[in-house]
Amino acid sequence: MATDYGQSYGLGSGSGLPGDTAARRHRVPAGLRAPFEARSWREFGYVLVGLPVGILLFVYAVTMIALGAGLLVTFLGVPVLAAALAGCRGFGAMERARARTLLGLRVSEPERLRLRKRGAMGWIGAVLKSGTSWRSLLYAVVQFPWAVFSFVVAVNVWAIGWATLTYPLWFWVFPMYVGQDGLQLYGDQTHRIYLDNPFEIAVTALVGLLFTLATPWLVRALTTVDRVMVHGLLGPSRLATRVVELESDRGIVVDTAAADLRRIERDLHDGAQARLVNLAMGLGLAKEKVREDPRAAAVMVDEAHGEVKTALQELRDLARGIHPAVLTDRGLDAALSAVASRCTVPVRVEVDLRERPASAIEGIAYFTVSELLQNISKHAGASAAAVEVWRAENRLMLQVVDNGVGGADASAGSGLAGLAERLDAVDGILVVDSPAGGPTRVTAELPWRSEAVTR
Repeated sequence: MATDYGQSYGLGSGSGLPGDTAARRHRVPAGLRAPFEARSWREFGYVLVGLPVGILLFVYAVTMIALGAGLLVTFLGVPVLAAALAGCRGFGAMERARARTLLGLRVSEPERLRLRKRGAMGWIGAVLKSGTSWRSLLYAVVQFPWAVFSFVVAVNVWAIGWATLTYPLWFWVFPMYVGQDGLQLYGDQTHRIYLDNPFEIAVTALVGLLFTLATPWLVRALTTVDRVMVHGLLGPSRLATRVVELESDRGIVVDTAAADLRRIERDLHDGAQARLVNLAMGLGLAKEKVREDPRAAAVMVDEAHGEVKTALQELRDLARGIHPAVLTDRGLDAALSAVASRCTVPVRVEVDLRERPASAIEGIAYFTVSELLQNISKHAGASAAAVEVWRAENRLMLQVVDNGVGGADASAGSGLAGLAERLDAVDGILVVDSPAGGPTRVTAELPWRSEAVTR
């Protein structure tokens, strides 16, 4: 796999970057601009809409579940319960859309129903057995009391804040239309306190300002709970997500193994096999000329001997590409040193491992470093490189650094992207840090597993 390390994605300095505009925009402190930001109003709208939606979900869920439970004495109870759960799944999709629109929360679709049998009975069984259905029902029940609490708190705090903040503009309503000096702060049968003088009016507006500035952060804290509920109850479960990841990883492993087999077959067919065919033909011709022209036969035998050496070297290289013997016999330190010696730039190798990992992890680590060094030889334009291998708790860490031109990008569909997919298939991680102009630092993490049997 080849990666173009020379490609640069750098941005010009100081030329209308979004970050510059954001810096100018955000000279106003976050606490002062929060009441006027679109995000704050979207979150407040989410809380307002949450109450009628919560009432709808709660009434539907309780009514349908109660109806289904009451009809369980007959056959009709089971399909009614299935319909109730299916409706909750539909409401869950609506809630994910609402959270995505107003909160900017993107939650993946949960796992679909797995129908083992066709027909109505198969669908009913799938709905009742689906964990997503019951989590959606739980959300419909739990969301209602929280929506009531959020609505009451948010609306009251918001109303108090803006009402007291604008009190200097409308306090004249009390003496003119209500018949009292101002907003009553305290009152009993003998004594009353009104906010009517300039000082008290100013203090009231100041308190309103504090409430107004605090309201967006309070609403944001309330919607954080909604985010957790939507993500935890309406999104895919961890088990389902893990199953999808494993299925994807299995596909990558199968594709990688098939590609490796095709590569080995192609190398054998185009390399060693073709040379062996030529060798057999040359030896056949030499056998026929032994009696007629011994000198010509000797020359042909000498050429065949050279073909044998070349074929043996190609077979050694092919075997080294499958799994080098030095890796099996002496481990990563010796194997990576051998790979580094074939690199076109000087490479410093440092392996700090007290024990050897499992052979599969060891092989993946070897080929990862081998491909990275090959990329350095072809594309980095470097004068020096370094390879470091160590263990960090239950992870095997690899780091390859070069002082080349940089600009490597693992997200551009290059060889690094394929390498990242291979590592991901075994729960590994590939991180590329390659600014334009260099240096390039590629860090790989692999799960540490010790060899079960003694080598």
